Amino acid sequence: MTRKHISGFSNPTVKYLRSLRDKKHRRRTGQFLVEGLRLLEDARVSGRLPRELVMAEGREPHELLDRLEAEVDAAGGEVVTTTPDILSKITGKSNSQSVIGLFDEFETGLGLLDRDAAPIWLVTQELRDPGNLGTMLRTCDAVGAGGLILIDDCADPFSAEAVRASMGAVFTQQVAQARWEEFVPWLRAGPGQLVAASLREAVPYRGAEYAAPCFILVGNESQGLPQAYEDECDLRVTMPMRGRADSLNAAVAGAVLAYEVLAGLEG
Repeated sequence: MTRKHISGFSNPTVKYLRSLRDKKHRRRTGQFLVEGLRLLEDARVSGRLPRELVMAEGREPHELLDRLEAEVDAAGGEVVTTTPDILSKITGKSNSQSVIGLFDEFETGLGLLDRDAAPIWLVTQELRDPGNLGTMLRTCDAVGAGGLILIDDCADPFSAEAVRASMGAVFTQQVAQARWEEFVPWLRAGPGQLVAASLREAVPYRGAEYAAPCFILVGNESQGLPQAYEDECDLRVTMPMRGRADSLNAAVAGAVLAYEVLAGLEG
């Protein structure tokens, strides 16, 4: 196995990888970075290998990394070694992980989704926090959902923050991106119940009549859902707030509702 070694901060590969910290460059190139052996192993197990694997020189031997390196090489990918300082420059972190991978972004069109593949799907509109987005992907994995549909202008699912928060679920879950005016005709073209957490003309979320495939819609962290979007829903449910807070975190609300829907469908 031959390896490429990078020793200079001004190397074009370093500059390119650094640029992928910026959303506009990820969109332009269709590529993103994944940091850390755990996430890279999750990707490998899910059948996805990085196009390029960049490792810190002088690292401690590790069976998982050795296997990943061999599979990337066998698949025609590139294996690169560099210094820990250069890895930190690429990631923008002083305590950078000892390995990063360069991946091609996945296709995210609605047309790729099979709505009958799972009884539950999560849908979110204008979710702006990448941590919340990653957490919702993790929830999708936990409840056996088909995936996460991002409506309108959401955070980037391929940002380092979202990928990290997903704990590898970005590799196991379908992710789709669409405008609302595209999503509604797609949804209504087949079976699917659209359910939203709401305070307007809503029924208690426990014991509500859920039906598969159920699409659970969660709104923006601060504004919630536009009224027109709520009006499109087949069912609006509310969760009791016992304290002073008037709402749950968007990702938390999605998780609570997903488990209740799952219980209702299985019961």
